[in-house]
Amino acid sequence: MIAENKQPAAAQAHLPVLDHVSHSSISCFQQCPLKWKFRYVDKLEEDFKGVALVFGSSVHAAVERHFQSILETGGPPTLEQLLEAFDECWQSFDAASIRYGKNDDAESMRELAARMLETFQGSEFAKPTGTIVAVEESMRGEFVQGMPDVLARVDLAVQDGDELVLTDFKTSRSRWNANQAQSNAEQLLLYADLAGRVLDGKRIKLQFAVVTKTKTPVLEVHEVCYDAARLKRSKAIFGKVWAAIKSGVYYPAPSQMNCYGCGYRKACDSFTG
Repeated sequence: MIAENKQPAAAQAHLPVLDHVSHSSISCFQQCPLKWKFRYVDKLEEDFKGVALVFGSSVHAAVERHFQSILETGGPPTLEQLLEAFDECWQSFDAASIRYGKNDDAESMRELAARMLETFQGSEFAKPTGTIVAVEESMRGEFVQGMPDVLARVDLAVQDGDELVLTDFKTSRSRWNANQAQSNAEQLLLYADLAGRVLDGKRIKLQFAVVTKTKTPVLEVHEVCYDAARLKRSKAIFGKVWAAIKSGVYYPAPSQMNCYGCGYRKACDSFTG
């Protein structure tokens, strides 16, 4: 008789009940399984928020305000209105919990945001030729059989002729090149897979819009090629990560780069297995 393969009781006790997963949550587990546990199972508050996260979220909020204004009124907002959106998002974070980099403070970050948003407003990306159909739109569906639905949030969707252009907006310390854009393609391929189910075979164009956090910001758009083989690989990886999550085995993955900016350092130091 072949013994039935059952999960150990310890693993079952740690198995989270999740309504959905996301590209960022899967990436979090790949980066550090223990960090994933703290965030998605224990739901711990981080001891601090890195300024890069706060800044990126706030710039995103301003860009969202720009395209939402065009969608609703047909015209773009002023730079002052974009900065109001930036400020509103920034102030939604606990000021005392923000960890700044060397020589940075709230004032210097806002000045940087003003330069970046001015560059954004002057770019062709800020003036889409097609029709904006969605801003910060959520898409959800089965990505891999046997795991929860994947939830994705598209920054901008524009209908341009018979083509749907899906854009993910990024802030970056330096300019991207084509190889860097292609190496980050999994997120956009996920969008294409979910969006393609409701488009009746229409063509989908995928791109990143990247603005630099430099003294003189630059905004560049990088198109990402659809790659069916890579999408298949991404699904296989998602499936393997989900199997690891279900195992209930969580452990730290020390890294000089990732640990420095992690808000769970105290919890990690206290972890005994």
